[in-house]
Amino acid sequence: MGWFSKSTDKFFLSTTTPDGIAQSQYLGVVNGEAIIGANIFRDMFASVRDVVGGRASGYERALSGARDAAMESLVEAAKEMGANGVIGIDFDYEVLGETNGMMMVAVSGTAVKMG
Repeated sequence: MGWFSKSTDKFFLSTTTPDGIAQSQYLGVVNGEAIIGANIFRDMFASVRDVVGGRASGYERALSGARDAAMESLVEAAKEMGANGVIGIDFDYEVLGETNGMMMVAVSGTAVKMG
């Protein structure tokens, strides 16, 4: 299996195509997006981290939340198609805004109905 594979509530998610998928019905491409904005306090602490080293945990938490929101959107889109899984999941990240103050997380994959 891929580096990201999990199954919850009888719904399967994977970055790769698992064995036995040939017996599944491919329903189409699905996607989800989330955009987060940076705030002044997170920026200020990130600047301090840049000087003294270490991880910018505020940004990490915000990015994790955006990734989770994008995944929830992806799963809902797949369920609307009648899928019980998404395979070939790909995550993309993009910096947006005039001052690069926002980050977009986009996730896409192929909705499948397995079994």
